[in-house]
Amino acid sequence: MASKVVCFLLLLTLTTICKSKSCHPNDLKGLQDFKSGIHTDTSGRLSKWIGRDCCKWEGILCSNVTKRVVSISLPGLYTSDDAPIQSVMEGELSPSITLVNYLEVIDIGDLTGITGKIPSSIGLHLSNLRKLNLCRSKFTGALPESICKLSKLEELYLQENGFSGSLPECIGGIKNLRRMDVHSNKLSGVIPESITKLKKLESLCLQENFLTGNIPENIGNMQELKEVDMSNNTLTGIIPRSISRLKFMSVLYLNSNQLEGDIPLPSKPGELSSLSFVRLQNNRLSGTIPSSIGYLTSLQRVSLENNQLKGSIPSSIGNLKSLEMLYLSYNQLSGQLPRSVGGISELLYLSISHNMIEGPLPREISSLSNLQSLDLSFNRLNMSTIPKWLMQLPSLSRIYLAGCEIHGEIPDYIPKSLLELDLSANHLSGRLPAWIGSFSEMYSLNLSKNKFVSEIPSTVMNLDILGVLDLHSNKLEGSVNAVFQIKSRFAEGSLTYLDLSDNNFSSGVEQIGKGGQQHIQHLNLSRNFLKGRLPTSVGTLKTLQTLDLSYNGLGANLPTSLANVTVLERLMLHKNQFTGRIPEEFLKLNKLKELNLSDNLLEGKIPYGKPFLDFPQSSFSGNRGLCGKPLLPCKS
Repeated sequence: MASKVVCFLLLLTLTTICKSKSCHPNDLKGLQDFKSGIHTDTSGRLSKWIGRDCCKWEGILCSNVTKRVVSISLPGLYTSDDAPIQSVMEGELSPSITLVNYLEVIDIGDLTGITGKIPSSIGLHLSNLRKLNLCRSKFTGALPESICKLSKLEELYLQENGFSGSLPECIGGIKNLRRMDVHSNKLSGVIPESITKLKKLESLCLQENFLTGNIPENIGNMQELKEVDMSNNTLTGIIPRSISRLKFMSVLYLNSNQLEGDIPLPSKPGELSSLSFVRLQNNRLSGTIPSSIGYLTSLQRVSLENNQLKGSIPSSIGNLKSLEMLYLSYNQLSGQLPRSVGGISELLYLSISHNMIEGPLPREISSLSNLQSLDLSFNRLNMSTIPKWLMQLPSLSRIYLAGCEIHGEIPDYIPKSLLELDLSANHLSGRLPAWIGSFSEMYSLNLSKNKFVSEIPSTVMNLDILGVLDLHSNKLEGSVNAVFQIKSRFAEGSLTYLDLSDNNFSSGVEQIGKGGQQHIQHLNLSRNFLKGRLPTSVGTLKTLQTLDLSYNGLGANLPTSLANVTVLERLMLHKNQFTGRIPEEFLKLNKLKELNLSDNLLEGKIPYGKPFLDFPQSSFSGNRGLCGKPLLPCKS
């Protein structure tokens, strides 16, 4: 009898040991089906899923109590041997994942290549789920209604996928949700009012979708909200006044929608006391900037650009001692810039362009020792001259004074350490000074729409990190040679944008594509008096997207090498004296969206095929020798 008891106990022990080395059948089935759905895994983690003891598999965590799988953690971005790794998985998410019904965490974010849908029954089977991360992959379909039954869910990351349909009406049922990020999908419809029942929600990211309708009126009930981003949708209506009750909110991004009405700022100190970052640009907001903006003493960055705001900039703005960036451009603001702005000592960026701000500029601006970028363009400042004290701001590296009614010559006290300078659309005259080559760090120089009358000084060749040069609409003359000979710190050159159009230049076109500037993307030499041949070296500009040489006196054959510029989107060669045939090789320019070869001396048959078949007769008219579609047929 005793021996039978010993045998029974031994058998029981062996059975327990065997069971301890095996997953629950549902967990094993769910994980094996997940693995089967993935055909590519650059990390190699799934290849180690061997045997039946899934609790020892990489990325799998089991409960010490229930022995059931509680976590699948296979993020695309992870660390191995202290080195960061970006891995990719490709395949389809198996619906069998819901068999692993004790799951608390599913983290397969940043894997970039997984397709499929969220299983429709996820909320019925994974009731313990606390975190669901499917971000930055290729998931599609609607968010299932059953997701609302995930009452323990705290984190939901579905951003940068292809999810469509609307947010479930019952979204408020996920009562423990703290973070929700579904940005950069294809979600449409309205934001359900039930979302305001998510009383624990701290972060709500809905940006870059196709959401419509109003912002939920009771958003102020979500007292734990710290971050709200609904930007880049098609939301309409007003910004709810209840938003001022969100005492913990530090980030409010509602830009690039169709919102209207006033800006609902607090009516008393203490409201929105944590608000630090505000983006409301690119809407239809109206009214004034309330003086109560001065209560928001935590503000660091504010953008109200491109709205319909009127009235003056309130002097209370000087209370914002932490403010670093203030963007108010493209509104209808008037009055003078308040002197109190000089007290915002942390200010780095100030942009008030395209308003109706009047002069004079307050001298208090000279106190802004940290100011790096200042844009005063297109106001009613009537500056006449550039104030010397303005140019002495110690940190200033970018200044934009376009359309400020500045007269005379360029003053030599402009700091040579500037990175960007825009003095376009003024009344500057005289010569381009030789010292212009002393801007050793200059990236962007715009002197267009003035009255300069000299040649381009040879010292411009010293601007070895220049990326943008715009001198159009002046009376400059001589050769364009110097700009193509600009030295560069970079192998293929720094210049990407060059506009010398609408001047009196007469030579130098043979330098296009020669020298070190091989990275030009936009080249406009139109409306000059350039003569000669377009050189074959133009074909070396492999990044060129726009080439406009119209309204000149250029002649000879079109260079076949131009066909090598396969990224070319806009080719404007009209009103010249080009001769010969249109090279058959130009059919390689399949990215052309705009073409004009009219009013030249071209002849022969127009090459047949795309992209030429996409352009109207006007693209080829005025060439008496041309024939073939879209012009009249060629005579046999």
